[in-house]
Amino acid sequence: QVQLVESGGGLVQPGGSLRLSCAASGFTFGGYPMNWYRQAPGKERELVATITSSGANTNYADSVKDRFAISRDNVKSMVYLQMNSLKPEDAAMYYCNLNRLWLGARRNYWGQGTQVTVSS
Repeated sequence: QVQLVESGGGLVQPGGSLRLSCAASGFTFGGYPMNWYRQAPGKERELVATITSSGANTNYADSVKDRFAISRDNVKSMVYLQMNSLKPEDAAMYYCNLNRLWLGARRNYWGQGTQVTVSS
């Protein structure tokens, strides 16, 4: 079955950096785009970044553009989110996401999340 396991979250000061990782298994990783989402307390889950199956193309939410970078390693079945110049408003639970068409239905798969706290 599909498994997504995030890691790399933690406490960082404003202006600092973190690199999140997501280990994927249970599906043909290199065949699918991958996403990072985040959800802060009291807010809806929002899409942060997307990367195509080959890694050739990426997209970002306006709020993180030029500060975050999504990447992937299709040999290791890993997806990463490099977060630079972190702001307090970036604090949230970050989730790795696979969205695919499976058995005739579009399905979302989520990891357990990794917490990012930005505070001095």
